[in-house]
Amino acid sequence: MSAEPSLRERKKELTRQAIAEAAQRLFVERGFEAVTVAEVARAAGVSEGTVFNYFPTKEDLFYSGMEIFEAALVEAVRDRARGESVLSAFRRFVLERSGRLAADDVAEIIATAARIVSASPALQAREREIVARYTDSLAALIAEETGAAADDLEPWAVANALMGVQRGLVARVRARVLAGREGKQLAGDARAQARRAFARLERGLADYASA
Repeated sequence: MSAEPSLRERKKELTRQAIAEAAQRLFVERGFEAVTVAEVARAAGVSEGTVFNYFPTKEDLFYSGMEIFEAALVEAVRDRARGESVLSAFRRFVLERSGRLAADDVAEIIATAARIVSASPALQAREREIVARYTDSLAALIAEETGAAADDLEPWAVANALMGVQRGLVARVRARVLAGREGKQLAGDARAQARRAFARLERGLADYASA
């Protein structure tokens, strides 16, 4: 059994949540670029220094949820059952999480985030950085488990292929939501696309698009 969080830990989490929620409200109202960290601090009722204690950069305020997801994705691979492949664990995690797309309010949240990101070069750059960092983490995990050398290309290729499916799925979901798709139809489309892409990785590329 895991220990219950202490009062101090609960207060810290509530503060973090209040800051994140204040930031998201301001970003939705005015766009990412127009909002300052000082304004987020005032809206959350904390000092600017406190904001930076929890979120080192303004981009972190926007992408905290994405960071949590990417970290959990790598951990799902790390903690998979003995005998389960990296691809199987990665696919299972992505397909399980895609079910959340059917929830009533998800499409609106995704559409809002997509518009904010599309209007901010800084957020687009940070998103690429986050993906690259966790892809490297996944590659390092695969290399460690297989005993590959640090400069071996195979773990890197596997990690990039798997994360490429995930990032392609994110882009597709955003595009579908902006086109008006939502609910079970959105979730079903995402799962179908993910299954096809992962199945292709499982089969390999030897016969793909051959003349």
